[in-house]
Amino acid sequence: MRDFEAEGTNAYRLWTITDGWVERFGPDVLISFKNQAVRKRLTTEYFLWAEAMGFNAQRMFERFLPKRNEERTAPKLILGDSSISSRSVVMERGLRFEIDFSIGYSVGLFIDQRENRTFVRKSASKRILNCFAYTCSFSVAAAIAGANTVSVDLSQKSLERGRANFVLNNLPATGHHFIADDVFEVLPRLSRKGEKFDLIVLDPPTFSRSRRGKTFQVESDFEDLFMAALEVADRDCRILLSTNCAALSERALEVMGRFCLKASRRAGSFHSEPRPVEFPPDSGASTIWLTLR
Repeated sequence: MRDFEAEGTNAYRLWTITDGWVERFGPDVLISFKNQAVRKRLTTEYFLWAEAMGFNAQRMFERFLPKRNEERTAPKLILGDSSISSRSVVMERGLRFEIDFSIGYSVGLFIDQRENRTFVRKSASKRILNCFAYTCSFSVAAAIAGANTVSVDLSQKSLERGRANFVLNNLPATGHHFIADDVFEVLPRLSRKGEKFDLIVLDPPTFSRSRRGKTFQVESDFEDLFMAALEVADRDCRILLSTNCAALSERALEVMGRFCLKASRRAGSFHSEPRPVEFPPDSGASTIWLTLR
């Protein structure tokens, strides 16, 4: 395993064009594309940029972006030494996260959420609930600032990677829980037990299927998810509403949020953290924060 750092963050997007983008993770580069024309253009522009900047990638991976989730595959090595471990550690503003190009479609860190992770870190929250936690990067950001965390995800393997990220950041095991289960089953259990949180992260996938065959589609089910989360939201709780679904803009998330607040007879205000500078408008996840009052 290798460890890289560059000016506080070394996992970032170099540029985006229609239907594709280039990301850099330390000396490794990942090209994501939806068609071969985009792949060719991104590869050409990357090499022109690298020559001008004097940057030599140790390895280059490519990842096809299919329309159907079930067609997703792990990134493929197209340049570099295949004998080098696919795992490495990157740093983001002092936090360490393990990435792995071989384990699946996503390498382990969504860099478009960087400013939201920083907001979590600065929020001084005492207890956070991280739904669809994946590798628990939001939980790490909260825990490093002293919060107790509950991370929920269907995938036990993803949560194991999350535990590894806690170890990488020298965070103790006490005060942190990892629950491999369906969020829609966990939230009612937490509510019945009287659990309350002062920060909740809702960043679901566009589509998922539980072990019992129950499906989640963000366009139709996000509202129910948010309503269930409100049942465990403490007074003055901050809630992140986030999605990669192209059909749901930040405005759409706010409209949904206001509808749910009215239905639950609660009130709050909305704001958005700045988009990471390397992400142009209309790229990356749509995100908005709600602060209850």
